[in-house]
Amino acid sequence: MIFLSEWIKACNIDQVKEGQLFGFTHDEKKILLANLKGKIHATDLICTHADADLSTGFLSDEGVRCPLHLSVFNLENGAPQNLPAETPLKVYNVKIDDSEIYVEV
Repeated sequence: MIFLSEWIKACNIDQVKEGQLFGFTHDEKKILLANLKGKIHATDLICTHADADLSTGFLSDEGVRCPLHLSVFNLENGAPQNLPAETPLKVYNVKIDDSEIYVEV
């Protein structure tokens, strides 16, 4: 079975400044962009524990912290770093071209 992916334009790089979170929806897929120390990461936007919007959470060196129950998710692999979350977030590939951020879905 072959799965086809596509690169979608998420936003301009200026919309996700260092230390910021940015959420967007594309074809019902909700995606979070996080700029941690100048590197753009993309994961699922919704917390796997309680349907919270992670773009309203907190970004730190540990990852993104859910605003509802404070679980932290690693931005490299999506793994939860503490309870109550136990299920990892999906992580997406990111590329930047001419100051536009693209995510592979």
